Amino acid sequence: MFRFKHRKDEFFGMFDNAARNVYECAQALLDLLEHYEDVPNKVKRIKNLEHAGDEYTHQMLARLARMFITPLDREDIQRAATRLDDVLDEMDTAANRMMLFKIEQTTEDAKAFGRVLVKATGLLVQAFGKLHELRKPEIMQSICVEVHTQENEGDRLTQHAMAHLFEQEKDPRDIIKWKDIYEILEKATDRCEDVADVLQTIVMKHA
Repeated sequence: MFRFKHRKDEFFGMFDNAARNVYECAQALLDLLEHYEDVPNKVKRIKNLEHAGDEYTHQMLARLARMFITPLDREDIQRAATRLDDVLDEMDTAANRMMLFKIEQTTEDAKAFGRVLVKATGLLVQAFGKLHELRKPEIMQSICVEVHTQENEGDRLTQHAMAHLFEQEKDPRDIIKWKDIYEILEKATDRCEDVADVLQTIVMKHA
C-alpha cells in the first residue's frame, strides 16, 4: 500500500509539473502579445517551454508503461498528458506564426486571447492539484466548468476579432495572417477545454 501511495503521489506530481509548465507558457505568450519586443527571444522561450512539455509527456507515458497498477485508468492518464501537450503545441504555433509572418504589432483581440489562455491554464493547474481529492468532486467540477467558460470566451473573441479584421483591415495579406493566428489561438482555448473534459471524466469515474 505504501509503495502504491508513493507511486500515486509521484504521478500526480508529474501532472502538477506539466500543468504548471503549460501555465508558464501561457504567461510567456501573453508577455509576447502585450509587450511585443525582443520577439525572437520571447518566441524561443515559448519554444523551450513547449520542448519541456514534450519531455514531461514522455516521462509520464514512459512511467505509465512501467506501472502494473495505476492511480487512474490508463487511457485517462494518457489522454490528460497528451491533451496538455496539445495546448502547448497551439501556443507555440501561434508565437511562431507571428515571427514567421513578420507581424509588426499585435492587436487588442490577440492580447485578449492571451489573457483567456492565462486564466484557463491557471485553472488547469488548480484542477490537477485536486486530483488527489477525487472523493470531493465538487471543487474539481467547478474548476472545469470555469475552464469551459473561458473556452466560450475564446469563441466570442474569435467572432469579434474576425468581424473587426474584415471591417478594418485593408491589406489582404494582413487579413490572411491574422485570420490564421486568431484561429490558432482559438484552438489553444479549445485544447484547454479538452483537458477539462478528461478531468471531468476522471471525476465521474471516481466520485
